[in-house]
Amino acid sequence: MERMIQIHVEKLPEGVYLATSEDVQGLVAQGRTVNETLEIARDVARRLLEAQAERKEKPKLKPVKKSFDMQMVVGD
Repeated sequence: MERMIQIHVEKLPEGVYLATSEDVQGLVAQGRTVNETLEIARDVARRLLEAQAERKEKPKLKPVKKSFDMQMVVGD
């Protein structure tokens, strides 16, 4: 099942990007590009949610709606 989580991405002074989420406790991902960072964050979120499911914890995440707006990063 697909669910929506809010991700916060910031560019660090070192030039890399850091992604965190208040929706999924423990989610921290770092990459050289926004795309790489989001790919890593998606994998980390999946693993954290699987671990929660094994512990019978139910995350309070929103289901994906039939339509929604989002921002997309496009390279130079």
